[in-house]
Amino acid sequence: MAPKNGVRILTPRLKAQLQLIRGNKMPTNELMSILLLVAVCAAMMLGFPVAFTLAGVSVVFAFIGASMGVFDLFFFNAIPGRLYGVMSNEVLVAVPLFVFMGVMLERSRIADELLETMGQCFGSLRGGLGISVTIVGMLLAASTGIVGATVVTMGLLSLPAMLKAGYDPKLACGTVCASGTLGQIIPPSIALVVLADSLSGVYAESQLAKGNFIVEPFSVIDLFAGALIPGLMLSSLYILYLVYMAIFNPETSPAYYRKDVGRTELILKIAKALVPPIFLILAVLGSILGGLATPTEAASFGGVGATLLAFLRGQLKISVLREVASSTARISAMVFAILIGASIFSLTFRGFGGDHLVHEFLTGLPGGFFTAMLIVMLVMFVMGFVLDFIEIVFIVVPIVAPALFMADISPVWLGVMMGINLQTSFLTPPFGWALFYIRGVTPSSIKTTTIYRGVMPFIAIQILMLAIIWTFPEIATWLPSVLLG
Repeated sequence: MAPKNGVRILTPRLKAQLQLIRGNKMPTNELMSILLLVAVCAAMMLGFPVAFTLAGVSVVFAFIGASMGVFDLFFFNAIPGRLYGVMSNEVLVAVPLFVFMGVMLERSRIADELLETMGQCFGSLRGGLGISVTIVGMLLAASTGIVGATVVTMGLLSLPAMLKAGYDPKLACGTVCASGTLGQIIPPSIALVVLADSLSGVYAESQLAKGNFIVEPFSVIDLFAGALIPGLMLSSLYILYLVYMAIFNPETSPAYYRKDVGRTELILKIAKALVPPIFLILAVLGSILGGLATPTEAASFGGVGATLLAFLRGQLKISVLREVASSTARISAMVFAILIGASIFSLTFRGFGGDHLVHEFLTGLPGGFFTAMLIVMLVMFVMGFVLDFIEIVFIVVPIVAPALFMADISPVWLGVMMGINLQTSFLTPPFGWALFYIRGVTPSSIKTTTIYRGVMPFIAIQILMLAIIWTFPEIATWLPSVLLG
């Protein structure tokens, strides 16, 4: 994945930046771009609403820059066009549809039956309950992709059983949190939709800037296909860790003896529990990867399928529909509000020349692409401690992706790397959303530090998965090349 020209030398721009450290002056517009980025991050960490922070701070800095003669307000003429582009983007229409499908499935209580059935299958084995939770998390990820609902549901249903069976609280909490976040990387995923949408435009622009006027298409379908195998591998690594703990630390994950059921009855229960999610997986993900439907069309079909399943299970009521519609509207409004704010931030940052500053810095680093990619991954990982994945996608990707695409890399590989990295933002203390979700359903006797310690091994596994994909990029690029050419 390294660029063909090998290690880069220091560029004049990077030399100028190094001279700045020795006391020379930085151009005012570039200094303003750095201050803008710092101010936005500081305001978000203080708890101000993300969408209004991105837009409000950017407008304030734009007027300050205009008064200083270092910013042209003409850049803001592009805002109406950008807003229209967001609203008319067919790919982003899939976001509320996937949200509706996930919330409706959560209300249909499919997870309840899955957890009970998988527990009966594996519960009699050491570590069996943990493995059951991971398998259910993987199935829910491939059929819903809603992290919050998955973590809360599995926490309410499986965590008491794991603690009652004698599981170490750290291992139990860590397993539930990590399994619930698989919906970030296993398609269909809202995170992959917004990430692919952000990367596709940047990739096309970077190819044109390199003089490549025949741009290979990159879409949500490519990223879905690329993330499928890494997502399944990550689930397998979780299971291997649980098996390791069951063998070498058996006291942390004892067997859970439940009432025996006949083999025929168990097979029927497994079939009844697995058919609904597998049906949706084949209908939604299969139609996307098979080229039968676009992500938006498949998401709409998934919404209808989830509603039908809720009806067949007797869960489709007016109150449920009202609750599902309200949750869908809130989550979708949050995503699009942040996207609009990020568009204004991106315009202002570019108006100050910040994109050129970042581009020259990353492309001029000693070590070339390897060092630049490492820094980007570290920045995204650290930002995940305090920011949500949507905020990181809309802020970081438009800034750093153009410089990374100047190297000869696959957008699918870069998207998968960023997707796995963003998944850690749900687990990293102190503001990982999965930690908040599990904290809300755990007994008061379990300390917050216990939850933090429980997720650490799974964060290490995610970092290991990043290293594997970096070393063997074909894991991410093979399936798209086979399915999509």
